[in-house]
Amino acid sequence: MAGKQKILIVDDDENIAELISLYLTKECFDTKIVYDGEAALSAFDTYQPGLILLDVMLPGIDGYQVCREIRARSQTPIIMLSAKGEVFDKVLGLELGADDYIMKPFDSKEMVARVKAVLRRYQPAKPEERAESQSKLVEYPGLSINLTNYSVLVNRQNVDMPPKELELLYFLASSPNQVFTREQLLDHIWGYEYIGDTRTVDVHIKRLREKIGDHSSWNLRTVWGIGYKFEVK
Repeated sequence: MAGKQKILIVDDDENIAELISLYLTKECFDTKIVYDGEAALSAFDTYQPGLILLDVMLPGIDGYQVCREIRARSQTPIIMLSAKGEVFDKVLGLELGADDYIMKPFDSKEMVARVKAVLRRYQPAKPEERAESQSKLVEYPGLSINLTNYSVLVNRQNVDMPPKELELLYFLASSPNQVFTREQLLDHIWGYEYIGDTRTVDVHIKRLREKIGDHSSWNLRTVWGIGYKFEVK
């Protein structure tokens, strides 16, 4: 199993968990299944997965709490699974640090595609791609955003953030003072296949502001009734 990406599947429905494992195994992933929140936290330490598929409704510690505890100590990508389709539930999952949110019942091909898409954003750059790093670096006073190695420096200090947050910040900072609607940002960052709502953008902007703050030379600005821009003063 050396070299295979490890996926931790957390779902109290044994049939669903086994089905997910079957599809991912066919795609050459290594999988481990656990059925409750406490087992998920334990398996996270011992199994050290590259990605977690996490059901929201779990016995004992629910998926939201598991996500919160894992995110407090790791940037390992998390995709939440839920039959709850309300906007509040999706936004809560994203606010806690999930990278994606898949509704049940889901199409197996879509689930596998989303797993691969999230993992791609966490892969280190290949040697032949490193030469392009200069074109994927945006810098301002006190801020450096590198899309090649997915790093952000604020006042020379590294700031951890999930890929979508970093991609959103990079996209906005690459076009200073240009206003983008929430729909445009969804399309550019999440892609046309993303089935979500524009509050996803609001959640990510809120988290970015908490992490990078404001600077005398730049800030993330809300353009009321339209969207957002990276304002350079």
